[in-house]
Amino acid sequence: MKRDVVALGELLIDFTENGTSSQGNPIMEANPGGAPCNVLAMLTRLGHSTAFIGKVGEDMFGTQLEESLKEVGIGTEGLIKDTQVHTTLAFVHTFPDGDRDFSFYRNPGADMMLSEADIDGEMISNCKIFHFGSLSMTSEPVRSATVKTLEIAKKAGVIISFDPNLREPLWNTLDDAKREISYGMGMCDILKISDNEITWFTGEEDYDTGVEKLMEQYPNIRMILLSMGRDGSSCYQKGRKVTVMPFLQENTIETTGAGDTFCAGVLHYVLDNGLKDYTEEEMKDMLTFANAAASIITTRKGALRVMPSREEVEALISSKQKN
Repeated sequence: MKRDVVALGELLIDFTENGTSSQGNPIMEANPGGAPCNVLAMLTRLGHSTAFIGKVGEDMFGTQLEESLKEVGIGTEGLIKDTQVHTTLAFVHTFPDGDRDFSFYRNPGADMMLSEADIDGEMISNCKIFHFGSLSMTSEPVRSATVKTLEIAKKAGVIISFDPNLREPLWNTLDDAKREISYGMGMCDILKISDNEITWFTGEEDYDTGVEKLMEQYPNIRMILLSMGRDGSSCYQKGRKVTVMPFLQENTIETTGAGDTFCAGVLHYVLDNGLKDYTEEEMKDMLTFANAAASIITTRKGALRVMPSREEVEALISSKQKN
């Protein structure tokens, strides 16, 4: 089956704090998570056909995750269950400002066990966009599976989208992270990167200088999207830059999935308009939609199952333009 977007990577349970018990203990809610599937969930909500490639454990959490993907309409033909290794878990602590700290139970976790033999080449070569992150490059065998998939996508002329989504605790060393993320940048057409990631990777405090460095080092990248949280987002193409401010919410709960929702908003625009040299007005339209979608998800617990509809996003944009 042809899909608009296929993503590969981690599918896991995010245990997020949801109040305290009568004994004063934190109550944890088991939310389906994982950046690649958050991106797919938003794209599916916007009417695009999607599928996921990855591995979960043959356990209660693996079953929950499979059912969650089916519920939101993400294709599961590339989802494999591991009988030996449990589903990966992440415990998320949310700070008062909505930022987060992660503790991972993944040594190993099922998502790390995806192998080259698990990859269906036709799924990749038949899609329009292939999306991935760096968590599938932290260790073997999933690193080799990722490389194989990227090679298939490149050969088939598929648009490749990459979000490094750096999670420092999951790497043996940050030098390993830099090496693998550099490989991902060398393979992608669209790069979505956050402000702290670009400073870490390039050593530049000035984001424009950092982007210039990346464009010089990785000439294959056709568009760089920089997410800056409360400072909005920027799009860079061929020496041109457009910045759009965020839609700040008074009732933000947490930022889980905001970057993924933003990324999906960008890929939605690319699917509708093709990947080309956009005018500044087009870049502005793309960022405005992506920022608004990301803003809405910060008001909801979890991400994958609560993505906003196109109508909700457009209503938020419309309400802000009137003010």
